[in-house]
Amino acid sequence: MDFQLSEDHSMLQQQMREFADEVVAPTAEERDQQAKMPPEMIQHCAELGLFGIAIPERYGGAGLDCVASCIVVEEVSRACAGTGVMISAHNSLCVDPIMMFGTEEQKQKYLPKLASGEWLGCLSLTEPGSGSDAGAASCQAVLKDDGWHVNGTKNFVTNGGEAGVMVLIAVTDPDDRKRRLSAFIVETDTPGCTIGKLEKKLGIRCSSTAEFAFEDCVLPKDALLGEQGRGLKVALTTLNGGRIGIAAQALGIAQACLEQSAEYAKTRVQFGRPIAKLQAIQNKIAEIAIGVTAAREMVYFAAWEKDVGRDYIKSGAMAKLFAAEVCSKAANHAVQVFGGYGYCQDYPVERYLRDAKITEIYEGTSEIQRVVIARSLAG
Repeated sequence: MDFQLSEDHSMLQQQMREFADEVVAPTAEERDQQAKMPPEMIQHCAELGLFGIAIPERYGGAGLDCVASCIVVEEVSRACAGTGVMISAHNSLCVDPIMMFGTEEQKQKYLPKLASGEWLGCLSLTEPGSGSDAGAASCQAVLKDDGWHVNGTKNFVTNGGEAGVMVLIAVTDPDDRKRRLSAFIVETDTPGCTIGKLEKKLGIRCSSTAEFAFEDCVLPKDALLGEQGRGLKVALTTLNGGRIGIAAQALGIAQACLEQSAEYAKTRVQFGRPIAKLQAIQNKIAEIAIGVTAAREMVYFAAWEKDVGRDYIKSGAMAKLFAAEVCSKAANHAVQVFGGYGYCQDYPVERYLRDAKITEIYEGTSEIQRVVIARSLAG
């Protein structure tokens, strides 16, 4: 049993760590305060090929695997969780379903632009009335002579503010409970597709979370992604992979909590000695370290299962659930280690605490992950 990264993966990890430390981290606080993703950061990521990490080389991507994607998201999220989720959502929620369910014509049309960063991608699934119950969507797509006419509202669209293309889940047969949804590829500048408000969020503030309104938005007939009536399968399959990406994001935040806590504890002096010498502080740092180590094994095991073609639904849900809860605990411990300073914006741990919570919510709440795990075990 080999727990080491391959030489290529190790080189990628080193490259991503340098990028995160030298480019992403120095401006993370500024992005958080401005609640905006600067075009320069998107360009930096594009130049490194991060938007095409798993896209085959024939479509302009790097042709790497899920383990590589996790390395990228973990290292970038360690510096800035909002930037990490921008990369993760693009790759796992838009690129992946097009690669899995798209026709060759769709792949040739969209993947090169997604790989280059010319287009950022997103998934439009959630609605004001349907969150965990994805099947309860009401946004409709009706097939007419000139194409699919889409009407309805979507919200909580990660990357929505910058995306050029989205994977949309809409109702095509409201009377068929099992096959009522279909998936579509939508270019966001299509007439009738309008971006609404951008959510003001607790954390991952530089990552845009948008609302979209569709008012008689006409899509070409070949915009259908996969088989008509199998939109729920597209959505759930996409989320199964997306959970591994969010688990990697949570892992990156938790790793940052560990590093910041350990470093601060060595320099903060109380009662005449560094607080790292105090058993109460040692216990908190040890708990973070244990959680991070265990979460890392689960995240990369799930990624490996996906790469080798095994069923990764259970391992992905376990990794996402465990890493997210480790992340939130690590952020709480980190703030406690910093004491009053941890509650102030002068130090990054307060941002980690705000960023951590969302990992327990999106791509399926922790409660939903437990349902997925139980069903995988019970059949």
